[in-house]
Amino acid sequence: MRTTVAALLGAVLLTGGLAACSGGTDAVPGLSGSASQTPTSQSPTSQAPSVRPVAEAVAAEPAATGDQPKAITYDVKRIPPGAKLSTGSSVSNGQTTVELRVTGLLPDTKYGSHVHTKPCGAKPADSGPHYQHEKDPVSPSVDPEFANAQNEIWLDFTTDAQGAGSGTATVKWEFRKGEANAVVIHATHTSTEHGKAGTAGDRLACLTAQF
Repeated sequence: MRTTVAALLGAVLLTGGLAACSGGTDAVPGLSGSASQTPTSQSPTSQAPSVRPVAEAVAAEPAATGDQPKAITYDVKRIPPGAKLSTGSSVSNGQTTVELRVTGLLPDTKYGSHVHTKPCGAKPADSGPHYQHEKDPVSPSVDPEFANAQNEIWLDFTTDAQGAGSGTATVKWEFRKGEANAVVIHATHTSTEHGKAGTAGDRLACLTAQF
């Protein structure tokens, strides 16, 4: 009789112990052994190349004479002096990614932005036209065959409630050395309409950035 009771008690304890062990794995996240729970971003082969800083500056009004600020505001109401502009880029397998980040702009506002060919100057037009991978023989370029987000770098963004925003573009080509020298912020998001393609209103600010 004592042997039978001992055997039954041992079976109960063993069953309880197994149940506790099987429940313990579920109580700790990530221990199921499923490969789908491993973030793919941790794999070195899947990581995108890091963006290389190119230029960063605080916007100021154009200088009356001499060298111009690295970041210039042409419209102090929509791009207040003191706004911070920064840009960076990365190149991988023939593709180029460009990022623009801004703070200190108007809250909840749409802006357009593109990479331009010349450095910023005292006048908005000094930064030249948009950089184009395949150049439009007609200037200004408003033909969507050339003025499009695959042939140019468009960095349109909308600011948040604090006036911060960012834009990113990736294209399947690399800049020609020395031909991309500024990021210009415009008054509206970029148009794709034929005859207006690539236009985005007034040039509000410019950041000299040699890509």
